[in-house]
Amino acid sequence: MSASALTLWSVPALSQDAQVSDTTAAQSADDAGEQTIVVTGSRIQQRADYNTPNPIVAVTSETLQQAGNIQIVETLAQNPALLNSLSAGRTSGSNADFGAVGVQLLDLRGLGENRTLTLVNGRRHVSSLAGTAAVDVNSIPTDLIESVDVLTGGASAIYGADGVSGVVNFRLKRDFEGLMASGQIGISSEGDAGQRFGSVTYGRNFADGRGNIAVSYEFRDIDRVRGTARDFSGDPRKTFGLVRNQNDIPDNPNVPDRIPTNDLRYADSSIDGAVDLDLDGIPDFTGSGTRYRRGRLLASAGGLTQGGDSTPLAGYQGDLQAANRVHNVNVLAHYDFSDAVSFYVEGKYVKNRTFTLAQPSFDFFTYLTPENPYLQDRYAGIADTSSGALISRDNYDLGVRGERNDRETIRLVAGFEGQISDHARYDVSYVFGQTKSTILLTDYRIADRYFAALDAVRDGAGNVVCRSTIDPTGNIDPNNFDAPATTFTPGANSGCLPLNLLGNGVRNQAALDWVNADITNRARIRQHVVSGAISGDFGQFFELPGGPVGFAIGGEYRKETSSFTPDQLLQQGALADFSLQLPEQGEFDVKEAFAELQVPVLRDMPFAHNLSFGAAIRLSDYSTVGKTTTWKVDGTYAPIPDVTFRGTWSEAVRAPNITELFAPRNGGFSFISDPCDPVFITEGTQFRAANCQATLTAAGLTPAQILAFNPENDPTATVSLPGFSGGNRNLREETARTWTAGVVLRPSFIPGLVASFDWWDIKLDNAINTPTAQDLAELCVDQPDLNNVFCQNVTRDGSTGYISSYFVQPVNVANFRTAGADFKLNYSFRTDNFGSFSIGFVGGYLDRLEFIPTPGAQVDIDREEAYSPKWNATGDITWKMDNFSINYGISWFSKTRRFELETLAANPDLVAPEYLYFKERWQHDMQIGFDVNDKFRFYIGGNNIWNQKPDIASLNYPISYVGRYLYAGARVKM
Repeated sequence: MSASALTLWSVPALSQDAQVSDTTAAQSADDAGEQTIVVTGSRIQQRADYNTPNPIVAVTSETLQQAGNIQIVETLAQNPALLNSLSAGRTSGSNADFGAVGVQLLDLRGLGENRTLTLVNGRRHVSSLAGTAAVDVNSIPTDLIESVDVLTGGASAIYGADGVSGVVNFRLKRDFEGLMASGQIGISSEGDAGQRFGSVTYGRNFADGRGNIAVSYEFRDIDRVRGTARDFSGDPRKTFGLVRNQNDIPDNPNVPDRIPTNDLRYADSSIDGAVDLDLDGIPDFTGSGTRYRRGRLLASAGGLTQGGDSTPLAGYQGDLQAANRVHNVNVLAHYDFSDAVSFYVEGKYVKNRTFTLAQPSFDFFTYLTPENPYLQDRYAGIADTSSGALISRDNYDLGVRGERNDRETIRLVAGFEGQISDHARYDVSYVFGQTKSTILLTDYRIADRYFAALDAVRDGAGNVVCRSTIDPTGNIDPNNFDAPATTFTPGANSGCLPLNLLGNGVRNQAALDWVNADITNRARIRQHVVSGAISGDFGQFFELPGGPVGFAIGGEYRKETSSFTPDQLLQQGALADFSLQLPEQGEFDVKEAFAELQVPVLRDMPFAHNLSFGAAIRLSDYSTVGKTTTWKVDGTYAPIPDVTFRGTWSEAVRAPNITELFAPRNGGFSFISDPCDPVFITEGTQFRAANCQATLTAAGLTPAQILAFNPENDPTATVSLPGFSGGNRNLREETARTWTAGVVLRPSFIPGLVASFDWWDIKLDNAINTPTAQDLAELCVDQPDLNNVFCQNVTRDGSTGYISSYFVQPVNVANFRTAGADFKLNYSFRTDNFGSFSIGFVGGYLDRLEFIPTPGAQVDIDREEAYSPKWNATGDITWKMDNFSINYGISWFSKTRRFELETLAANPDLVAPEYLYFKERWQHDMQIGFDVNDKFRFYIGGNNIWNQKPDIASLNYPISYVGRYLYAGARVKM
């Protein structure tokens, strides 16, 4: 099912016991009658028939169940506001950031997961990733969810920082009475991507209904899927990339520059070794001893070939999906001593284990000495080994590098609430959250041991040994004459065993065990939140024609701490595949005071069925950035019951997180395609060509050298480059100004129909921008001149002009601007003979998504790039008759560009017209359910039932690699 069975106004946080089936949000609102409730986006109790001034989309528990997605972010990401959210396919294999394998993070409006505030029952949740505020949705108990409320704008004044793009609030069910259990299994039509889910919840009332306690356990298990599991990802003949057209060199403006090409391989590197014996930089033999077939060398293609013996790109980046196993235990309880005092508590323990394999380690031009016995034996009689050899290799047989994360999350909420009078209530609570992570990197090479093992010789008895065993005073690495042994003591008892790289799978396992290490890193995040609020109305003193003025006032104290401790080998910089990593530790606290007013001016009057205004303000004092202020004003006007107009205007802030502030200067590696290469120099802004000329001249290149500058044709320039990253303690808060305006329609002449249209606009100033290494290189030369913060952090070699190093650091230099419309419709009706029907539709229009990297720079228009389509929509229809139900849903978004507008403007013949855009997304889902009785329900379903595949040259876009997914499940309530 698509995520379109969504309410059009905020849903009341009503209690619901386990014996009552889930109802639609509209029904819940109707049933609420005149009772007061607390809605997402306010701390003031309101009457259920009031519309909130902020557009809130609520994904109900029924919607989540009918979607059939064990990973609920797959359902939430169909919401127009959450399209760019990170699902498992984007955090697996080589796509995963360090320490973030398998996480699922929500991203509102495409402004980044750090700008999305994730709440549970209106309270903050501890982060899942060290140094950030990002919450892994895997830690939320799926079966306990009553509704997921998505709110754009005006949230910071109510809930605090981080929500500059909005809030996603998970409202959990309460007051369970009885037993509820559910289970589901599923698998793709390819026989993989298996998923298993089970949940059981038991609750009971006690003390004559004054108390309730419920205990819930939930289990999710998701299979790992290898990168070779699909033809379009793992078969070189069927895996395509868009690379330089070899028949268009030099450029013909009437011929596409890039064309789809299959069987792409990394030039001059092989799985069993590409061996250069005459040291001319071109392999002569494979590691197995046969003549090296270089294939078709592709000029200006970043060091790629087509065909031959080189390593295929297909499957190289690792898993399509990480393995993920989650155990989630929750306890919810409350006890009412009286109307004045009620104690409540929530406790949670989550154990989350994820694992993925990424890409293998590699050697590039690694030198083997002439004395190497393996070299002599392999090529004896067929080649001269007197000069040694250079070997380039992708080391699949040495252990593909992997990452396993064991994450434990504990969260405790305890508090008191109750009535002060008939017109006022209080709520005081304490929240403690902790996430502890063990991040295990598997099969990483220890540099000094690796090169010592490669430097093999024969001893006096003719045995093959490490040179350092018989000559402990010599250099252990012929590739680096300044490299001492740091993790072992050379000599007879060092444990070093010679390692053979000439051939696939010929290495000695004992030697490999001495060379490789599993690297254990640890992280801990802690959160303490103490808050208190008094809310109510001034009804005992006065009332306006629309009712009493509502208010809320309170304060909050929050402290966040985060620490990351790398393995000692990382802290020593001892790994061949990972740069030096230093411990990261930081903390901040914030003291806040907030107030909110709701002013119901008119009600139930001619041409004023409802007229109300609201305002909120929050004053904050951070230990890092000092004092900040956030505020909002809003209003609703319903001239008649059928039509309600609404709008908000707000200013919100986000303070920098711990990593952005306190990250140490760490090393790293990145692949960078030089924007000054002739292949890319026409694909940037109007300033790129002149800036490249200037920066290469400043690096020391002569005009002739600049004319010959072409790093894409030089394999030594296309390898992973060393660089650095770090925090910035001079960061300030970023500020967002947001407004929304919309209309809600409930035509009385069409009972059961509710529709809405809302326009939203977000402008983010002084934004914290942390570019990637590739972005850094491009932003440097795409500004009006070279006098910018990005060029300060890019270093070029004085002899070649190639980028030799970089420093990635967050800075307050960027502006974002995004705007668009959300439109929604729900219609439910019953028939006498054919059951009931529910129709849901949610659509989005993206009017603008712009990024300005530095003040005065050219605007980067990101609208219609990946995950930011111009149009998107989900729709579904549910038919219920007696005990039988069918739900059919469609999720769609319009085509999106493969390339930036600046690139296409500068290079109109970049690709053929049919490859300018990724195709539209069309996902069709279906679920069939049958209620055996009022206690047992069985269902089967399928997602992407027509089996749409990712577009050419893509693995997960515009739709998941999974393809058709089938599942079955059951639910029981007693």
